[in-house]
Amino acid sequence: MSHRRLASLSAIAAMSASALLTTIPVAGQSPTTAAASLPADAKNWKPARTAWGDPDLTGIYSNSDESGIPFERPAQFEGRRLEDITAKELEALRTARRNATAANSVAEDRPVDREVFWENLNAVNSRAWLVVDPPDGKIPYQPWALAKSSEVLQHHADPTPQYLDPNARCFLQGVPRHLNNREFEIFQPPGYVVIFNMAHHAYRAIPLNAGPHISDRVTLWMGDSRGRWEGSTLVVDVANNNDRPWFDVVGSFHSDALRVSERFVPIDADTIDYTAVITDPTVYTRPWTMKLTFQRIKDYGSELYEEACFETNERTLELMLTRPGR
Repeated sequence: MSHRRLASLSAIAAMSASALLTTIPVAGQSPTTAAASLPADAKNWKPARTAWGDPDLTGIYSNSDESGIPFERPAQFEGRRLEDITAKELEALRTARRNATAANSVAEDRPVDREVFWENLNAVNSRAWLVVDPPDGKIPYQPWALAKSSEVLQHHADPTPQYLDPNARCFLQGVPRHLNNREFEIFQPPGYVVIFNMAHHAYRAIPLNAGPHISDRVTLWMGDSRGRWEGSTLVVDVANNNDRPWFDVVGSFHSDALRVSERFVPIDADTIDYTAVITDPTVYTRPWTMKLTFQRIKDYGSELYEEACFETNERTLELMLTRPGR
């Protein structure tokens, strides 16, 4: 059984607009330029098809290779862009995160193997941070919202409701955070794409070409999803979000005006390039974009394990304090 499967057993923390008839681009990019950012072989690759003709994305995936990547640009890279970060610097970041994780595992107040059991020490960490637009790698908060987010960041170690990640209290993680987590499985019954998470027993049933969203009087932890295929790309518009989930454990927040535009682009038989464009005029000055990469888990006999989250779990609180990037 692989480390990745072992890590599934105890995963607790972590990390989720246009009308459906319009194309949903990455913020600041046209669909053409967004596609052009992919390698040539990825743009030309075609996935298998289901019996009814849809691109077949079914399988178990994870982005644990991105374990430890901060959400926004770290202070050490002030003034630099993602594309400026060299392969040598990425390797140094990966080594530093791995060493910090291993050091935590032998702390006197923790069992010897606890952090090693949790983390993927061989994570590739293919990017230095997750917010790819704006170019400065920062969420474009309005002034009042930045002050609120900064307050939570300063006090996130205080386990009182206004400063504690809702995820630590076993609430659903929302979109897109539920994908920046651990393993999830994609099912494709005719007319739907279903995403089933190990974390918190969460799932999303995404109807395809299903018409308008539900009434805007209804808001949900996971929002209301509507999807369609653009060639081999799954495009999903998520509306009707409530304002309760955070994007990470340190208070990156949104309002119930949140709209998420997702693109799941299969770039080879085992990899999905994921982009989420976040729009919320109540909280942000402009739309912003984050990216993740999902790898298919091909270990023999792989399956999702149950994660039984319960409030006041000591391990949950520990993770909230030691893993602020997720």
